[in-house]
Amino acid sequence: MKNFVLKGSICYSKDKNTLEVMDEGYLVCMDGKSQGVYKVLPEKFRDLELIDYSEKIIIPGLTDLHVHAPQYAFRGLGMDLELLDWLNTNTFPEESKYKDLEYARRAYEIYVNDLKKSATTRACIFATLHVDATLLLMDELEKTGLKTMVGKVNMDRNSPEYLCESSAQDSADATIDWVEKVAVKYVNTQPILTPRFIPTCSDELMKKLSEIQKEYHLPLQSHLSENQGEIAWVKELCPDSAFYGDAYDQFDLFGGECKTIMAHCVSSEEDEISRMQENGVFIAHCPQSNTNLSSGVAPVRTYLDRDMNMGLGSDVAGGASLSILRAMADTIQCSKLRWRMLDNTLSPVTFEEAFYLGTMGGGAFFGKVGSFEKSYEFDAVVLDDTNLLHPQELSVKERLERMIYLADERNIAHKYVEGRKIF
Repeated sequence: MKNFVLKGSICYSKDKNTLEVMDEGYLVCMDGKSQGVYKVLPEKFRDLELIDYSEKIIIPGLTDLHVHAPQYAFRGLGMDLELLDWLNTNTFPEESKYKDLEYARRAYEIYVNDLKKSATTRACIFATLHVDATLLLMDELEKTGLKTMVGKVNMDRNSPEYLCESSAQDSADATIDWVEKVAVKYVNTQPILTPRFIPTCSDELMKKLSEIQKEYHLPLQSHLSENQGEIAWVKELCPDSAFYGDAYDQFDLFGGECKTIMAHCVSSEEDEISRMQENGVFIAHCPQSNTNLSSGVAPVRTYLDRDMNMGLGSDVAGGASLSILRAMADTIQCSKLRWRMLDNTLSPVTFEEAFYLGTMGGGAFFGKVGSFEKSYEFDAVVLDDTNLLHPQELSVKERLERMIYLADERNIAHKYVEGRKIF
Protein backbone atom coordinates (compact mmCIF):
# COMPACT_ATOMS: atom_id res chain seq x y z
CA MET A 1 0.00 0.00 0.00
CA LYS A 2 1.81 3.11 -1.23
CA ASN A 3 -0.99 5.51 -2.30
CA PHE A 4 -3.61 6.43 0.29
CA VAL A 5 -4.91 9.11 2.64
CA LEU A 6 -5.00 8.98 6.43
CA LYS A 7 -7.60 11.03 8.28
CA GLY A 8 -7.05 11.98 11.91
CA SER A 9 -5.48 14.53 14.24
CA ILE A 10 -2.04 15.12 12.77
CA CYS A 11 1.07 16.38 14.58
CA TYR A 12 4.52 16.90 13.06
CA SER A 13 7.56 19.16 13.24
CA LYS A 14 8.44 21.74 10.61
CA ASP A 15 11.62 22.64 12.48
CA LYS A 16 12.98 22.35 16.01
CA ASN A 17 10.69 25.11 17.33
CA THR A 18 7.54 24.53 15.30
CA LEU A 19 5.06 21.76 16.02
CA GLU A 20 2.24 21.71 13.48
CA VAL A 21 -1.07 20.41 14.83
CA MET A 22 -4.17 19.82 12.71
CA ASP A 23 -7.32 18.50 14.34
CA GLU A 24 -9.06 16.07 11.96
CA GLY A 25 -6.96 16.67 8.88
CA TYR A 26 -5.83 14.61 5.92
CA LEU A 27 -2.34 13.17 5.41
CA VAL A 28 -1.57 12.04 1.85
CA CYS A 29 0.89 9.29 0.87
CA MET A 30 1.97 8.76 -2.75
CA ASP A 31 4.65 6.25 -3.70
CA GLY A 32 5.80 6.01 -0.11
CA LYS A 33 6.30 9.76 0.35
CA SER A 34 4.22 12.42 2.05
CA GLN A 35 2.30 14.77 -0.22
CA GLY A 36 1.43 17.05 2.68
CA VAL A 37 -1.24 17.66 5.31
CA TYR A 38 -4.57 19.30 4.45
CA LYS A 39 -7.59 20.53 6.35
CA VAL A 40 -9.68 19.92 3.22
CA LEU A 41 -8.60 17.08 0.94
CA PRO A 42 -7.66 18.44 -2.52
CA GLU A 43 -9.68 17.16 -5.46
CA LYS A 44 -6.67 15.43 -7.05
CA PHE A 45 -6.36 13.05 -4.06
CA ARG A 46 -10.03 12.18 -3.62
CA ASP A 47 -9.84 8.94 -5.59
CA LEU A 48 -7.20 7.54 -3.23
CA GLU A 49 -8.13 5.03 -0.53
CA LEU A 50 -9.18 6.91 2.62
CA ILE A 51 -8.31 5.31 5.96
CA ASP A 52 -10.25 6.91 8.79
CA TYR A 53 -8.38 7.31 12.06
CA SER A 54 -10.71 9.98 13.44
CA GLU A 55 -10.29 10.52 17.19
CA LYS A 56 -6.73 9.20 16.93
CA ILE A 57 -3.41 11.08 16.72
CA ILE A 58 -1.04 10.56 13.79
CA ILE A 59 2.63 11.42 14.25
CA PRO A 60 5.78 10.71 12.21
CA GLY A 61 7.57 7.46 12.98
CA LEU A 62 10.22 7.79 15.67
CA THR A 63 13.96 7.26 15.21
CA ASP A 64 16.22 5.53 17.74
CA LEU A 65 19.75 6.67 16.92
CA HIS A 66 21.45 4.43 19.48
CA VAL A 67 20.49 1.01 20.85
CA HIS A 68 22.31 -2.24 21.67
CA ALA A 69 20.18 -5.18 20.53
CA PRO A 70 22.08 -7.88 22.48
CA GLN A 71 21.63 -5.93 25.71
CA TYR A 72 17.84 -6.02 25.50
CA ALA A 73 17.85 -9.33 27.36
CA PHE A 74 19.19 -7.74 30.57
CA ARG A 75 17.50 -4.33 30.47
CA GLY A 76 16.53 -3.04 33.88
CA LEU A 77 19.26 -5.02 35.67
CA GLY A 78 22.55 -3.99 37.26
CA MET A 79 21.89 -0.27 37.29
CA ASP A 80 23.97 0.49 40.40
CA LEU A 81 27.26 0.59 38.49
CA GLU A 82 28.97 3.28 36.44
CA LEU A 83 29.77 2.70 32.78
CA LEU A 84 33.13 0.90 32.81
CA ASP A 85 32.28 -1.41 35.72
CA TRP A 86 28.84 -2.01 34.20
CA LEU A 87 30.40 -3.07 30.90
CA ASN A 88 32.70 -5.58 32.56
CA THR A 89 30.16 -6.91 35.04
CA ASN A 90 26.99 -7.06 32.93
CA THR A 91 27.45 -6.19 29.28
CA PHE A 92 30.49 -8.15 28.16
CA PRO A 93 29.40 -11.45 29.79
CA GLU A 94 25.96 -11.11 28.15
CA GLU A 95 27.27 -10.20 24.72
CA SER A 96 29.65 -13.17 24.77
CA LYS A 97 26.60 -15.48 24.75
CA TYR A 98 25.83 -14.44 21.17
CA LYS A 99 28.55 -16.78 19.94
CA ASP A 100 25.82 -19.39 20.50
CA LEU A 101 23.44 -18.88 17.57
CA GLU A 102 20.54 -20.58 19.31
CA TYR A 103 20.84 -18.17 22.23
CA ALA A 104 21.18 -15.27 19.80
CA ARG A 105 18.07 -16.40 17.94
CA ARG A 106 15.95 -16.56 21.10
CA ALA A 107 17.18 -13.20 22.36
CA TYR A 108 16.98 -11.34 19.05
CA GLU A 109 13.44 -12.59 18.31
CA ILE A 110 12.30 -10.98 21.57
CA TYR A 111 14.06 -7.70 20.79
CA VAL A 112 12.87 -7.52 17.17
CA ASN A 113 9.26 -8.34 18.04
CA ASP A 114 9.18 -5.63 20.70
CA LEU A 115 10.85 -3.11 18.39
CA LYS A 116 8.24 -3.84 15.72
CA LYS A 117 5.42 -3.10 18.19
CA SER A 118 7.02 0.14 19.39
CA ALA A 119 6.64 3.63 17.91
CA THR A 120 10.12 3.34 16.36
CA THR A 121 10.27 3.10 12.57
CA ARG A 122 14.02 3.73 12.10
CA ALA A 123 16.92 2.62 14.28
CA CYS A 124 20.73 2.49 14.37
CA ILE A 125 21.64 -0.69 16.19
CA PHE A 126 24.75 -2.23 17.74
CA ALA A 127 24.99 -6.01 17.47
CA THR A 128 28.04 -7.90 18.80
CA LEU A 129 31.40 -8.80 17.29
CA HIS A 130 29.99 -12.15 16.09
CA VAL A 131 29.36 -12.11 12.33
CA ASP A 132 26.85 -14.97 12.24
CA ALA A 133 24.74 -13.54 15.06
CA THR A 134 24.81 -10.11 13.43
CA LEU A 135 23.56 -11.63 10.17
CA LEU A 136 20.81 -13.39 12.12
CA LEU A 137 19.74 -10.07 13.68
CA MET A 138 19.68 -8.40 10.27
CA ASP A 139 17.59 -11.25 8.83
CA GLU A 140 15.03 -10.83 11.60
CA LEU A 141 14.91 -7.04 11.25
CA GLU A 142 14.46 -7.26 7.48
CA LYS A 143 11.24 -9.23 7.96
CA THR A 144 9.67 -6.45 10.03
CA GLY A 145 9.72 -3.81 7.28
CA LEU A 146 11.40 -1.34 9.64
CA LYS A 147 14.31 0.71 8.26
CA THR A 148 17.42 -0.03 10.28
CA MET A 149 21.20 0.20 10.23
CA VAL A 150 23.02 -2.59 12.06
CA GLY A 151 26.66 -2.79 13.07
CA LYS A 152 28.95 -5.75 13.68
CA VAL A 153 30.94 -4.46 16.66
CA ASN A 154 34.74 -4.08 16.48
CA MET A 155 36.88 -4.51 19.60
CA ASP A 156 40.48 -5.81 19.64
CA ARG A 157 41.92 -4.52 22.93
CA ASN A 158 41.07 -3.78 26.58
CA SER A 159 38.28 -6.35 26.50
CA PRO A 160 37.90 -9.71 28.24
CA GLU A 161 39.50 -12.62 26.41
CA TYR A 162 36.09 -14.19 25.80
CA LEU A 163 34.88 -11.07 23.94
CA CYS A 164 37.87 -9.68 22.09
CA GLU A 165 38.96 -10.14 18.50
CA SER A 166 42.41 -11.68 18.25
CA SER A 167 43.95 -8.90 16.17
CA ALA A 168 43.18 -5.76 14.21
CA GLN A 169 43.59 -7.75 11.01
CA ASP A 170 41.13 -10.44 12.12
CA SER A 171 38.62 -7.77 13.13
CA ALA A 172 38.97 -6.02 9.78
CA ASP A 173 38.74 -9.28 7.82
CA ALA A 174 35.58 -10.27 9.69
CA THR A 175 34.10 -6.85 9.01
CA ILE A 176 34.81 -7.04 5.28
CA ASP A 177 33.35 -10.56 5.16
CA TRP A 178 30.20 -9.30 6.87
CA VAL A 179 29.89 -6.16 4.70
CA GLU A 180 30.22 -8.15 1.50
CA LYS A 181 27.65 -10.72 2.64
CA VAL A 182 25.02 -8.04 3.30
CA ALA A 183 25.87 -5.68 0.43
CA VAL A 184 22.89 -6.65 -1.77
CA LYS A 185 21.00 -8.97 0.56
CA TYR A 186 18.53 -6.57 2.15
CA VAL A 187 16.08 -3.83 1.21
CA ASN A 188 15.34 -2.40 4.66
CA THR A 189 18.43 -3.29 6.68
CA GLN A 190 21.82 -1.71 5.99
CA PRO A 191 25.32 -2.09 7.51
CA ILE A 192 26.97 0.59 9.61
CA LEU A 193 30.58 0.48 10.83
CA THR A 194 30.68 0.08 14.60
CA PRO A 195 33.94 0.46 16.53
CA ARG A 196 32.63 0.02 20.07
CA PHE A 197 34.62 2.97 21.38
CA ILE A 198 38.23 4.14 21.38
CA PRO A 199 39.32 2.19 24.49
CA THR A 200 38.48 -1.16 22.82
CA CYS A 201 39.86 -0.34 19.35
CA SER A 202 43.59 -0.16 18.64
CA ASP A 203 45.06 2.46 16.32
CA GLU A 204 45.80 -0.30 13.83
CA LEU A 205 42.15 -1.37 13.83
CA MET A 206 40.93 2.22 13.45
CA LYS A 207 43.23 2.64 10.42
CA LYS A 208 41.78 -0.49 8.85
CA LEU A 209 38.20 0.60 9.59
CA SER A 210 38.97 3.93 7.93
CA GLU A 211 40.13 2.06 4.83
CA ILE A 212 36.97 -0.06 4.88
CA GLN A 213 34.82 3.04 5.28
CA LYS A 214 36.40 4.70 2.27
CA GLU A 215 36.13 1.60 0.09
CA TYR A 216 32.51 0.73 0.94
CA HIS A 217 31.23 4.25 1.77
CA LEU A 218 29.58 3.17 5.02
CA PRO A 219 28.26 5.35 7.83
CA LEU A 220 29.68 4.87 11.32
CA GLN A 221 28.39 4.77 14.90
CA SER A 222 30.26 4.81 18.20
CA HIS A 223 30.40 6.41 21.67
CA LEU A 224 31.85 9.75 22.77
CA SER A 225 32.51 11.53 26.08
CA GLU A 226 29.94 9.53 28.01
CA ASN A 227 31.68 9.05 31.35
CA GLN A 228 34.50 10.82 33.18
CA GLY A 229 36.49 7.62 33.73
CA GLU A 230 36.16 6.77 30.04
CA ILE A 231 37.38 10.24 29.00
CA ALA A 232 40.42 9.99 31.29
CA TRP A 233 41.18 6.54 29.86
CA VAL A 234 41.10 7.87 26.30
CA LYS A 235 43.57 10.61 27.28
CA GLU A 236 45.97 7.91 28.51
CA LEU A 237 45.50 5.72 25.45
CA CYS A 238 45.69 8.58 22.92
CA PRO A 239 48.08 11.20 24.32
CA ASP A 240 48.54 12.81 20.91
CA SER A 241 44.80 13.48 20.47
CA ALA A 242 43.57 16.94 21.38
CA PHE A 243 40.33 15.53 22.81
CA TYR A 244 38.28 12.32 22.70
CA GLY A 245 36.60 13.10 19.37
CA ASP A 246 39.98 13.88 17.84
CA ALA A 247 40.94 10.24 18.42
CA TYR A 248 38.29 9.33 15.85
CA ASP A 249 38.94 12.30 13.59
CA GLN A 250 42.62 11.47 13.06
CA PHE A 251 41.37 8.40 11.18
CA ASP A 252 38.70 10.37 9.24
CA LEU A 253 35.97 8.63 11.25
CA PHE A 254 34.31 11.69 12.78
CA GLY A 255 31.81 13.13 10.34
CA GLY A 256 32.62 14.91 7.11
CA GLU A 257 32.69 12.33 4.32
CA CYS A 258 32.00 9.63 6.91
CA LYS A 259 28.40 10.08 8.06
CA THR A 260 28.73 9.58 11.81
CA ILE A 261 26.65 9.11 14.97
CA MET A 262 28.31 9.67 18.32
CA ALA A 263 26.25 8.58 21.31
CA HIS A 264 26.03 10.53 24.58
CA CYS A 265 28.40 13.56 24.32
CA VAL A 266 27.64 14.23 27.98
CA SER A 267 30.94 15.94 28.80
CA SER A 268 32.07 17.30 25.45
CA GLU A 269 33.97 20.57 25.81
CA GLU A 270 34.21 23.46 23.38
CA ASP A 271 36.95 22.05 21.11
CA GLU A 272 35.05 18.81 20.69
CA ILE A 273 31.69 20.52 20.23
CA SER A 274 33.14 22.81 17.56
CA ARG A 275 34.65 19.85 15.71
CA MET A 276 31.34 17.96 15.82
CA GLN A 277 29.52 21.00 14.50
CA GLU A 278 32.08 21.61 11.77
CA ASN A 279 32.05 17.94 10.68
CA GLY A 280 28.27 17.49 10.88
CA VAL A 281 28.47 14.67 13.43
CA PHE A 282 25.08 13.44 14.65
CA ILE A 283 24.67 13.36 18.43
CA ALA A 284 22.54 10.55 19.85
CA HIS A 285 21.22 11.93 23.14
CA CYS A 286 20.43 9.10 25.57
CA PRO A 287 18.98 10.70 28.71
CA GLN A 288 17.80 7.57 30.53
CA SER A 289 21.10 5.77 30.10
CA ASN A 290 23.04 8.86 31.14
CA THR A 291 21.18 8.94 34.45
CA ASN A 292 21.09 5.15 35.05
CA LEU A 293 24.87 4.85 34.67
CA SER A 294 25.60 8.12 36.52
CA SER A 295 27.24 9.62 33.46
CA GLY A 296 25.65 13.06 33.84
CA VAL A 297 23.33 15.35 31.90
CA ALA A 298 24.32 16.34 28.37
CA PRO A 299 24.19 20.05 27.40
CA VAL A 300 21.34 19.52 24.95
CA ARG A 301 20.42 23.22 24.97
CA THR A 302 23.91 24.06 23.70
CA TYR A 303 23.61 21.58 20.85
CA LEU A 304 20.12 22.81 19.92
CA ASP A 305 21.07 26.47 19.98
CA ARG A 306 24.03 25.76 17.71
CA ASP A 307 21.79 23.89 15.23
CA MET A 308 23.84 20.72 15.52
CA ASN A 309 22.67 17.39 14.15
CA MET A 310 20.98 15.53 17.00
CA GLY A 311 18.38 12.89 17.74
CA LEU A 312 17.45 10.56 20.59
CA GLY A 313 18.60 7.09 21.59
CA SER A 314 17.09 4.54 23.93
CA ASP A 315 20.57 3.06 24.57
CA VAL A 316 19.17 -0.18 25.88
CA ALA A 317 20.39 -1.62 28.23
CA GLY A 318 21.90 1.51 29.73
CA GLY A 319 18.36 2.69 29.19
CA ALA A 320 15.66 0.29 30.34
CA SER A 321 13.04 1.11 27.70
CA LEU A 322 12.90 1.02 23.90
CA SER A 323 10.38 3.86 23.92
CA ILE A 324 11.50 7.04 22.18
CA LEU A 325 8.34 8.62 23.60
CA ARG A 326 9.92 7.98 26.99
CA ALA A 327 13.22 9.42 25.70
CA MET A 328 11.41 12.65 24.75
CA ALA A 329 10.05 13.08 28.27
CA ASP A 330 13.41 12.15 29.83
CA THR A 331 15.12 14.74 27.62
CA ILE A 332 12.90 17.49 28.98
CA GLN A 333 13.18 16.35 32.59
CA CYS A 334 16.98 15.93 32.55
CA SER A 335 17.43 19.34 30.93
CA LYS A 336 15.40 20.87 33.77
CA LEU A 337 17.72 19.29 36.32
CA ARG A 338 20.79 20.56 34.50
CA TRP A 339 19.27 24.07 34.33
CA ARG A 340 18.27 24.06 38.01
CA MET A 341 21.33 22.39 39.50
CA LEU A 342 24.30 22.87 37.14
CA ASP A 343 23.95 25.76 34.71
CA ASN A 344 21.05 28.19 34.78
CA THR A 345 22.24 29.73 31.50
CA LEU A 346 21.05 26.62 29.62
CA SER A 347 17.27 26.79 29.56
CA PRO A 348 15.31 23.54 29.65
CA VAL A 349 14.37 21.73 26.45
CA THR A 350 10.81 22.45 25.38
CA PHE A 351 8.14 19.92 24.48
CA GLU A 352 8.35 21.01 20.84
CA GLU A 353 12.12 20.55 20.76
CA ALA A 354 11.99 17.10 22.36
CA PHE A 355 9.36 15.97 19.83
CA TYR A 356 11.55 17.29 17.02
CA LEU A 357 14.57 15.35 18.30
CA GLY A 358 12.64 12.08 18.36
CA THR A 359 11.24 12.57 14.86
CA MET A 360 12.79 15.04 12.42
CA GLY A 361 16.11 15.50 14.24
CA GLY A 362 17.08 11.85 14.42
CA GLY A 363 15.29 11.01 11.19
CA ALA A 364 17.65 13.28 9.26
CA PHE A 365 20.38 10.64 9.60
CA PHE A 366 18.27 8.50 7.24
CA GLY A 367 17.53 11.38 4.84
CA LYS A 368 14.21 13.21 4.50
CA VAL A 369 12.62 11.33 7.39
CA GLY A 370 10.67 12.30 10.50
CA SER A 371 8.15 14.87 9.26
CA PHE A 372 5.03 15.05 7.12
CA GLU A 373 6.39 17.94 5.07
CA LYS A 374 5.99 17.28 1.34
CA SER A 375 8.46 14.74 -0.15
CA TYR A 376 9.44 13.27 3.23
CA GLU A 377 9.43 9.49 3.40
CA PHE A 378 6.09 8.37 4.75
CA ASP A 379 6.75 6.94 8.22
CA ALA A 380 3.73 7.32 10.49
CA VAL A 381 2.49 6.09 13.86
CA VAL A 382 -1.17 6.14 14.87
CA LEU A 383 -1.73 6.71 18.60
CA ASP A 384 -5.02 5.74 20.23
CA ASP A 385 -5.62 7.44 23.59
CA THR A 386 -9.29 6.52 23.97
CA ASN A 387 -8.44 4.34 26.97
CA LEU A 388 -6.96 7.34 28.81
CA LEU A 389 -10.09 8.63 30.45
CA HIS A 390 -10.25 12.23 31.64
CA PRO A 391 -13.00 14.65 32.70
CA GLN A 392 -11.63 17.77 31.01
CA GLU A 393 -11.52 18.89 27.40
CA LEU A 394 -8.04 18.49 25.96
CA SER A 395 -6.55 19.91 22.78
CA VAL A 396 -4.75 17.62 20.34
CA LYS A 397 -1.41 19.02 21.50
CA GLU A 398 -2.30 18.34 25.16
CA ARG A 399 -3.31 14.79 24.29
CA LEU A 400 0.01 14.27 22.51
CA GLU A 401 1.98 15.73 25.41
CA ARG A 402 0.22 13.42 27.84
CA MET A 403 0.93 10.37 25.69
CA ILE A 404 4.61 11.28 25.53
CA TYR A 405 4.92 11.64 29.29
CA LEU A 406 2.95 8.44 29.93
CA ALA A 407 4.96 6.64 27.20
CA ASP A 408 2.55 3.73 27.15
CA GLU A 409 3.39 1.72 24.04
CA ARG A 410 0.04 -0.10 24.33
CA ASN A 411 -1.53 3.02 22.85
CA ILE A 412 0.22 2.47 19.50
CA ALA A 413 -2.54 1.35 17.14
CA HIS A 414 -0.88 1.29 13.72
CA LYS A 415 2.50 1.91 12.12
CA TYR A 416 3.65 2.70 8.57
CA VAL A 417 7.17 2.73 7.12
CA GLU A 418 7.82 4.33 3.74
CA GLY A 419 4.14 3.94 2.94
CA ARG A 420 3.89 0.26 3.94
CA LYS A 421 1.62 -0.71 6.82
CA ILE A 422 3.59 -2.65 9.42
CA PHE A 423 0.54 -3.35 11.60
